[in-house]
Amino acid sequence: MNRERLLKEHQLRNINHIHWNLPTPALYEESIRRGEGLVAHLGPLVVRTGHHTGRSPNDKFIVKESSSGNQIFWGKVNRAISEAHFERLHDHILAYLQGRDVYVHDCYAGADARYRLSIRVITEYAWHSLFARNLFINIGDQESSEDFHPDFTIIDLPRFRARSEFDGTNSETFILVNFEQKLVLIGGTSYGGEIKKSVFTILNYRLPQKGVLPMHCSANVGPDGDVALFFGLSGTGKTTLSSAPGRRLIGDDEHGWSDQGIFNFEGGCYAKTIRLSKEAEPEIYACTRKFGTVLENVTIDSATRAIDLDDETLTENTRAAYPITHLENIAPEGVGGHPDNLIMLTCDAFGVMPPVAKLTAEQAMYHFLSGYTAKVAGTERGLGSEPQATFSYCFGDPFMPLHPTVYANMLGEKINRHGVDCWLINTGWSGGPYGEGERMKIAYTRAIVDAVLKGKLMDVPTALDPIFGIHVPTACEGVPSEALKPRNTWMDGAAYDAQAKKLAGMFAENFRQFAGGVTEAVRTAGPEV
Repeated sequence: MNRERLLKEHQLRNINHIHWNLPTPALYEESIRRGEGLVAHLGPLVVRTGHHTGRSPNDKFIVKESSSGNQIFWGKVNRAISEAHFERLHDHILAYLQGRDVYVHDCYAGADARYRLSIRVITEYAWHSLFARNLFINIGDQESSEDFHPDFTIIDLPRFRARSEFDGTNSETFILVNFEQKLVLIGGTSYGGEIKKSVFTILNYRLPQKGVLPMHCSANVGPDGDVALFFGLSGTGKTTLSSAPGRRLIGDDEHGWSDQGIFNFEGGCYAKTIRLSKEAEPEIYACTRKFGTVLENVTIDSATRAIDLDDETLTENTRAAYPITHLENIAPEGVGGHPDNLIMLTCDAFGVMPPVAKLTAEQAMYHFLSGYTAKVAGTERGLGSEPQATFSYCFGDPFMPLHPTVYANMLGEKINRHGVDCWLINTGWSGGPYGEGERMKIAYTRAIVDAVLKGKLMDVPTALDPIFGIHVPTACEGVPSEALKPRNTWMDGAAYDAQAKKLAGMFAENFRQFAGGVTEAVRTAGPEV
């Protein structure tokens, strides 16, 4: 593609130099030349993202326009900004770019070519171009780039600041998605994850219209071709448990479920690295020592260039962005058949949910809409000593533009059509809440996941949990029988009952917002209150 066509298509004027689809070594050179980062021992590029060390949900808006306005689930998550404000900010961005260098990367989201999205990322940071190169699927040779036409364009300018009083934004930072113009504007933040999640938001809007369920989950495949999905919010063990010996990773975070099966949206991984263990997660740990990996906010010794994954000085949310080919045990094609098992992970800090339970399709829909986990002191600023229940519908509410029941009803239909076995696994506390009980041993959780994926729990007798209404296996190889009955692990059974009923009430209160969009069977699939 020539320079003139690019400038015309994106209304760019007086651009100084366009760096187009640069390979990884060239992007390293540009990043170092511009002072954007340091090369660490063994080759990763270490960068800092400034005061934004995570996503800025309060600064994300969807443009309210006629083509999509009636479909968006407007509210505290999907907040509207006017077309006029978008246009004003777009004009300011075009003026800002005059006389500057830009880095352009053309790529795809979606390993299945039938449903993939063509994306063009235009950015002022070389390392953001490398981030896009790592996280998405590259177009291949230079010849194919001549015929590349983006379905969506992202203009990403970390140094550009909005004026909230004029631009209709919440602050100087903004992430604006315009479905009609097929354009995303990002500014005021250097956090690479905003690029990744903007693409996910677009896919979550477009794919249901094509009969594809977009999912915030990891996926792997066994030696016999059996596919497993792992849903779970941050801290539940989604990445760790899906990277299992003997099974190949399809993807670690975002997938689609079509009539043909599962496919990865991405070409890379964006793993948390804080206190990453070489023993517990050897493959991911190894990626933090490889050329091509981008390490965000990881502490580095500027003299020795050694990194410290245990240092949380800058943030608890340190990250590694690397191509999935950095891992050895992968499904390189990024696709798999229909899932045999669907696992929903929760980290219950109240200590009352069983370590494993079998779910009906209706219960799976209920827990999918609930998206429950619990946060504890130290994981986020402002949390007190008591656990805090967190409900994030579809295990990813910041990225779901449509009504949550659209996704849940699609999930239920696919579960029933393909006979998928559904499970709820608690990686949280046992024997009492956080501060009194103990975190479930990772060895027990791995044994449970192994038993699920090998079909060892299908014929095991189950006991009905009287409060949560789910069926709990009475035995699992490698797990003490008492650990399977959370009430029996508490010293005070009455205290357990009170805590369990308290959490059940939180589930019911949260689910009221979805009750009108699901069947009676789903409405009654939750805990007893």
